[in-house]
Amino acid sequence: MPVHSIPNGPQTGGSDLRATGLDEVRCLLADRDVVVLSGAGLSTESGIPDYRGATGTLRRRSPMTYQEFLGSEEARRRYWARSHVGRQTITRARPNAGHRAVEELRRSGHVSAVITQNVDGLHRAAGTLDAVELHGGLDRVVCLGCRHTSTRDDLDRRLHAMNGAFRDADSPVNPDGDVELPDSLVASFRIAPCETCGGILKPDVVFFGENVPKSRVQQCYDLVDGARALLVLGSSLTVMSGLRFVHHAARAGKPVAIVNQGATRGDDYAAVTVCLPLGAAMTALAEQLGGARPPQGQHTRRA
Repeated sequence: MPVHSIPNGPQTGGSDLRATGLDEVRCLLADRDVVVLSGAGLSTESGIPDYRGATGTLRRRSPMTYQEFLGSEEARRRYWARSHVGRQTITRARPNAGHRAVEELRRSGHVSAVITQNVDGLHRAAGTLDAVELHGGLDRVVCLGCRHTSTRDDLDRRLHAMNGAFRDADSPVNPDGDVELPDSLVASFRIAPCETCGGILKPDVVFFGENVPKSRVQQCYDLVDGARALLVLGSSLTVMSGLRFVHHAARAGKPVAIVNQGATRGDDYAAVTVCLPLGAAMTALAEQLGGARPPQGQHTRRA
């Protein structure tokens, strides 16, 4: 039976670890070779909201789907206008204590690999350069015609040149980096084509309704297969994109631990579930494990 903890604040002492279930997670990490699967809840402390938490945007609206984006120029104009404004918040975001603690555990050999459902690039910014970005990254753009990839910074410079000071600073940002804008403002926005072939540009992220590339999914399965356990951080596991790895680990008899503020679809597969703020929880674990280095001859993987 999973251990379901009661949220009681971000204490970090040894007795508090036992009371919240973090002591079981610490024991799991102490044996090393743990793969981390992170979700939007890990980035909320960096100022990026999640989709399904207490203030999640899915409570207010559904994000644009892949089919909508492909379906009309009007939809693409709406996406790029909103994303161009929201980009400011994403670029200002910095890794929080949770990201830094995951990287510390990776460097010490307790975490063998990181898979993230987030598109904000904060694991990379924290030093986890080889984190597998399951849903891609907002800092890259791909042409749907010739498949040429470019940086989002380059596109932002082009969009700024075409649209001037197109900003609405009072609009709240969404997890995928866009904001709500009035239709009258969106209608005036000019979108940029691919500089190579004139085709349609899309952020290099997996939209709702779009499939994660098979090779990327297999890479994640391989990481789980090579690990001793799976640790889920800040994901409700609502969509199969991440939940499948929990199923995969459970079928293989590997222990699963979940640290998330709220119930998840994976709770029934977990050996332990913990309900605590991610920054405090992961910092406590890193401190308890003491940043010990891998045994002689064992090396952690770096990009």
